[in-house]
Amino acid sequence: MSSAPPRPPAPRAPRMKKDESFLGKLGGTLARKKKAKEGPPDGPGDQEALPRILKSVLWSHRRAAVSDLQEEGKSAINSPMHPASVDIHPEDTQLEENEERTMIDPTSREDPKFKELVKVLLDWVNDVLVEDRIIVKQLEEDLYDGQVLQKLLEKLADRKLNVAEVTQSEIGQKQKLQTVLDAVLDLLRPHGWALRWSVDSIHGKNLVAILHLLIALATHFRAPIRLPEHVSVQVVVVRKREGLLHSSHVSEELTSTTEQMMGRFERDAFDTLFDHAPDKLNLVKKSLITFVNKQLNKLNLEVTELETQFADGVYLVLLMGLLEDYFVPLHNFYLTPESFDQKVHNVSFAFELMLDGGLRRPKARPEDVVNLDLKSTLRVLYNLFTKYKNVE
Repeated sequence: MSSAPPRPPAPRAPRMKKDESFLGKLGGTLARKKKAKEGPPDGPGDQEALPRILKSVLWSHRRAAVSDLQEEGKSAINSPMHPASVDIHPEDTQLEENEERTMIDPTSREDPKFKELVKVLLDWVNDVLVEDRIIVKQLEEDLYDGQVLQKLLEKLADRKLNVAEVTQSEIGQKQKLQTVLDAVLDLLRPHGWALRWSVDSIHGKNLVAILHLLIALATHFRAPIRLPEHVSVQVVVVRKREGLLHSSHVSEELTSTTEQMMGRFERDAFDTLFDHAPDKLNLVKKSLITFVNKQLNKLNLEVTELETQFADGVYLVLLMGLLEDYFVPLHNFYLTPESFDQKVHNVSFAFELMLDGGLRRPKARPEDVVNLDLKSTLRVLYNLFTKYKNVE
């Protein structure tokens, strides 16, 4: 854990050139004639059609998912496993008689999906703690003593824990960890979570236990991240018996499907739409384009490509101002963003406006929208559609 330098003040949009007016920046849009309005994609109107399309896509897939899950389970049970051999060096594994220790097989650490999971969780922790000027570089090295976990839980749960701020001794660190994990237990126990970590495993820098804890917190607090699915690792279990070290391999599942981890309602229709009903994608896009243009046309603006035209965040900011009926000061965002960071700032600012408007924080990350991830952009726009579809 290390301290980052104080955050600079929120960036201001660069001053516009003398001949570059607010609407002039949007070049050509004012002169473009509005296209003739097209008919609804399906049924009596877009407002009714879009939710019906997404619901039908989602529910039509759920029946098939049950049999698929059964087959997947049979395959997992019947598939032979040949874990790689791992050399255990007694000098590196000082154990008492009958004591047990676990470690991740080196081959599992190199698995791309495992690396992605670690990176997603690491980035999420740093995003949550950015205002506290905390930077986590390595999960097992920075979270084991309870200091960062305390700050993370306080931020997520919006509560203060009664623990010492700094603890150097092992006893003090474990006492802090116990308090933090007890608070986690109070949050997760009513929801039937299986707790797969302990004070000793976290303090012992057991990465598997730390990952289980972070996944549970991210899931419970509905973090705006997408955890990679079906991530498993081979865990080496080392035990000392009669003075000798004995090792065995166990397969440890870290993530399953998004639907199973987040709850059935959390795997939204867009997951199913992209995976199983791409033929309906254009209908959904058309409905959302109609919705956003109903507002943007007030500024003589028009969207034709959802994939690209929301990526710099400008239209998202303008759209929120139109939907909530206020003017967004130009110094709060970049009207002509040029860098990736400026675009991320715009999208993040739009997300803050959504929160101010009473919406929940989007599941997508600002970086996903900037990186032209269509599914993320659709989620953000559909979130707006569900609240503002009747706004004139």
